[in-house]
Amino acid sequence: MADITVYGAPWCPDCRRVKKFLGEQRVAFDWVDIDDDDAGVATVERLQHGGRTIPTVVFTGGDHLVNPENEALARQLGLTMDAKRGCYDLAIVGGGPAGLAAAIYAAREGIDAVVVERSALGGQAGVTERIDNYPGFPDGIGGGELADRFIEQARRYQVELLSALGVESLAPDGDDVSLQLGNGREISAHAVLVATGSTYRRLGVPGEDDLIGAGVHFCATCDGPFYRGADELLVVGGGNSAVEEGVFLSQFAKRVRIVERGPKLTASRLLQDRVLNDKRFAVQTDTTVTALAGKNRLESVQLHGPAGDERVTPAAAFIFVGLDPNSGFLKSSGVDVDSAGFVCASDCFETSMPGVYVAGDVRAGSTKQLGSAVGDGIAALIAIRSYLQAHHQITGHQPTGPSSTGCGERGRGASRGGSIRSSEETDSAKPRGSEASARTATGA
Repeated sequence: MADITVYGAPWCPDCRRVKKFLGEQRVAFDWVDIDDDDAGVATVERLQHGGRTIPTVVFTGGDHLVNPENEALARQLGLTMDAKRGCYDLAIVGGGPAGLAAAIYAAREGIDAVVVERSALGGQAGVTERIDNYPGFPDGIGGGELADRFIEQARRYQVELLSALGVESLAPDGDDVSLQLGNGREISAHAVLVATGSTYRRLGVPGEDDLIGAGVHFCATCDGPFYRGADELLVVGGGNSAVEEGVFLSQFAKRVRIVERGPKLTASRLLQDRVLNDKRFAVQTDTTVTALAGKNRLESVQLHGPAGDERVTPAAAFIFVGLDPNSGFLKSSGVDVDSAGFVCASDCFETSMPGVYVAGDVRAGSTKQLGSAVGDGIAALIAIRSYLQAHHQITGHQPTGPSSTGCGERGRGASRGGSIRSSEETDSAKPRGSEASARTATGA
């Protein structure tokens, strides 16, 4: 049994929001559908003295929240959402592999950085069931475990990490960059790294919006376990992510149907062989989803393929048809993006706004691979180091308490002079046990 229980109903938008938030944070919870559970209704009424407002979220120890906003949930979970001060050497927008890799290297370089992540630290990697192509793990590693290792290593270097907090916009502020946060507060930094990654694309077919979270999902790791014992689950997409998630879902359902609009699957040969030679999988190519239907929850999916129209009735549909960049917060900033919204950058990861750099999946031309995202973050951080040396002449970490000077004053040498120290020069200040920079926080 999980430490959190969510009482709600599939037709409730706020219930879907709460489930999505907990799933993104990789927080295990039990789901009680009060439409089908009289005991669940009784529990809600008891907690609310006769009321029936949903979602009702119950925590170990008896605390509960009624229809909580995401911020209230985040605070109840103990997530850090408040920046310690208003000025930093570097603000990293995005806490996925690219952002966390940059943060670890920033700490080693004596660069005072803060990571601001709209969702959960770890990014898409954190909700991937299995990662088999990341160097150093010959038997593969769970995405959540790898993300946790990144996070732990960043914390070991005392990087300030904020989660469940978005950046709404950024703008030039003299020699610095100002960032407007989702909680209404503002911070400034000498430089910014945009590493916000990308989000799974939707199908854009009738019924999709109404059924998201009620049988239509984008994260098999988050929602697959709810369909244990299902006769059939549907996966839309034929790339690596889609087929990997289909393999994961096969442990819950008797059959997994994979639908790909192209003439063949585009996943790696290893993954293709795995599903094409397993009777639990049904693969349909040259087939598209034309509609999703259901009252309060998914009841059927309309397909169109070589044989014409077909109606199937999976317990749920999991959609993996590509990625859209998480760059919407840059619309008013003037930072150049391409026609698809990916951020344009030079070979040194510089964007069109001075002091703003980009790395990872959100960068135009990136390979959308975990290993390259980590490399992007590190390479961008090295470019940022050169920028800070040339423009601000700062050194080391600033005090951890509130700053008494503005970012501009620090940039002009009001705090300490000199240049940023290299990682070799800061080795004596490393945390105990960090003899090898490539070693993860858990010693792998």
